[in-house]
Amino acid sequence: MRVFTVAGVVAVVLAFSSVGAEPPKPPVPQKEHEWLKQLEGQWEVESEGVTEPGKPPVKCRGTDAARSLGGLWLVSEMKATVADVPVTGVMTLGYDAQKKKVVGTWVCSMCDVLYKYEGALEGQTLTLETEGPNPSTGKLVKMRDVIELKDKDTKVLTSSMLGEDGKWVPFMTMTGKRKK
Repeated sequence: MRVFTVAGVVAVVLAFSSVGAEPPKPPVPQKEHEWLKQLEGQWEVESEGVTEPGKPPVKCRGTDAARSLGGLWLVSEMKATVADVPVTGVMTLGYDAQKKKVVGTWVCSMCDVLYKYEGALEGQTLTLETEGPNPSTGKLVKMRDVIELKDKDTKVLTSSMLGEDGKWVPFMTMTGKRKK
C-alpha cells in the first residue's frame, strides 16, 4: 500500500512539473487542528454503557492510541474487551476549512456502520453529530459524541442519542487518562 501512495505522490509531482505548473500547496493547520493535537498520545480508558433501560451498565477498560496524520487529521485506535469480546474502534477527526466544521468518522469491530461526524469546537469541548441505528430498535436516530478535555491528561467522551421526546439521552461515557 505504501508503494502505491509514494507512486501516487511522485506521479502528481511529475504531472505538475511537466506542464510547468506548481503543485498545489498543502492546507495549513487551523486552530481546530491545534486543539486536536491535545488528544494525541497513549491513553488508558474506562467506559460505562447502558445496553438496555433498567439493566446494569456494561463496564470495560482499554487503551486509546492517537496520532497525527500530517498535522491535519487525528487517527485514534481504541482497544478494549467488552463482555469477554475483544473490540477495536478507529476514530478519525480533522477540520474541513471549506465547511468550517470538524469532521470525522467512527468504525468498530462490533458493528457494520460507518458513522460520519460533523461538529464544532467550543472552548475545551468538541461536539460531534452523526446518525446511526438505535441499538434497541434498529431505527435510524441522531447521535452526538461530546469530547471534553478536563485537563491535559484527562478527557471524557459522552455518547448520546436523540430520544423521541427531543431530548438527548446519554448511553455511554468513556474517561481517558494519559499514560505517563
